[in-house]
Amino acid sequence: MAEPLVLLPDLMCDARLFGPQIADLSREMAVMVAPVAGGERVEEVASGLLDVLPQRFALAGLGLGGIVAMELQRRAPDRVSRLMLMNTTPLAETPQQAAERDPLIIKARAGRLDEAVRALFPSDSLAPGPYRGEILAMLSDMADGLGLEVFVRQIRVLQRRRDQQSALRKLRVPVTVLCGAHDQLYPVKRQAFLAELIPGARLAVIEEAGHLPPLEAPDAVSAAIRAWMAEPMLLR
Repeated sequence: MAEPLVLLPDLMCDARLFGPQIADLSREMAVMVAPVAGGERVEEVASGLLDVLPQRFALAGLGLGGIVAMELQRRAPDRVSRLMLMNTTPLAETPQQAAERDPLIIKARAGRLDEAVRALFPSDSLAPGPYRGEILAMLSDMADGLGLEVFVRQIRVLQRRRDQQSALRKLRVPVTVLCGAHDQLYPVKRQAFLAELIPGARLAVIEEAGHLPPLEAPDAVSAAIRAWMAEPMLLR
């Protein structure tokens, strides 16, 4: 059997982000979703996860989940057997980018959490299509369930994250960088740059998706995960 698959969701998302993949892939492999809300620094979140995750696992993360996945791989390279990065970035925030997030925290603390989350996930970050409204409604429901304190912690993680470029250049495991062609938050050009940083990485562009491919194009994402899980291990 393949090694267990650990999925890390994006900012203010829970396991429902990967609901179609859990239903599909769990027939063939052990699949688990781990929360990414255990601290205000990516190092804290990663440290907490390493205490509870399997001894060795395949790791896929989307957005903030991808940022945490890179830190997990950096901290515990012998435990992460392969890595999939979805619609994410290896770069640290600039001081200006970090400062621009503070008004969102103020807005959320003023009782406007839904507004703050919508500012982070504008509708044009998803591909146009009949399910866009449904996915945005689910996003709002997931955020509502996680609540204000998780929102603040996750924004702090984004603001304080480290640059992972040098760590990624040293990777010697199968890596797929997956992204949606319509994503305005992390455009394909940036995802191609991310893939070029990593020796042997594959770039998979999902044409019918934006920032949340697991919900927008579930079958294509499941197929990409299966292909990645079937790749042979690289010689170190």
